[in-house]
Amino acid sequence: MNQGFQALPSLNALRVFEAVTRHLNFRLTAEELGVTQGAVAQHIRGLEASLGLKLFDRLPRTLALTAAGAGYAVHIRQAFELIDEATRTLRPEPDRLTLSVTPTFASRWMLPRLPAFTAAWPDIDLRVLASERLVQFHHEGVDLAVRYGRPPFGSGLEATLLFSQTVLAVVSPALLAQHGDAAQPENCLRYPLLHDGHHLWPAFLAFMFPGQSLQHQHHLRFNQTALALEAALSGQGIALTSPHFVQNDLASGRLVPAWHREMPVDAGWYLVAPRRPREQATVSAVRAWLLSQAEQSKD
Repeated sequence: MNQGFQALPSLNALRVFEAVTRHLNFRLTAEELGVTQGAVAQHIRGLEASLGLKLFDRLPRTLALTAAGAGYAVHIRQAFELIDEATRTLRPEPDRLTLSVTPTFASRWMLPRLPAFTAAWPDIDLRVLASERLVQFHHEGVDLAVRYGRPPFGSGLEATLLFSQTVLAVVSPALLAQHGDAAQPENCLRYPLLHDGHHLWPAFLAFMFPGQSLQHQHHLRFNQTALALEAALSGQGIALTSPHFVQNDLASGRLVPAWHREMPVDAGWYLVAPRRPREQATVSAVRAWLLSQAEQSKD
């Protein structure tokens, strides 16, 4: 006869344990769960006492899972994923999708297309998270991400090319009229160079002026391409960007190419998702829509 699950530890303690295995820090775990650091430590001590073994080694600035703790963590995480999946199946929610993108991709590519997305998929509740850092899909509730680079992006993830990267230099028409054709080295030196987090100016100048060494004295540095583009729009210098991010500005004449050549880069913008997404149909629909938008932007 089934006697139930009397041998199970406290489910609250297991929930705390799972969170600690991700942070390896009692303070960060307490912040995630909305409890005190002391409560987290008490749960872990109680769990270790009930199991009769150590799950963590206490180090000066962090924690480390013991061999027993690491094995236990894998099974506990799988158990919580099963509970989560069973609950979602029992109580289906409206179609929701969390999309993680970089801030520049969000402001320069995604936002102008959101009205078209809403018209195409009115039943999908889309949440856009703009962040430069890599995400943990399951633990942060992210379904799909757009990332710049080269695959692979991690185990258990699949990547689909959204569009390849080329680099275009853009400038305001007023600044171009003031300083002249940037393709002439003596004119090029007059322009402030607007840098972003990709640090592509040395390679770009070598591409445009092979065999020459231009010693620029004017530089402005930003941590995001979107900020460099805003500076270019206000006439502060030349910025480097993907042509996909300035289509509207080029079409309206707010920006013009400083050089009529683009530098190819061995990287691209990719759609990244777990191989087994939680909301497979919704993820597939949004992925297909994003790919269609990227294809249209090439025309």
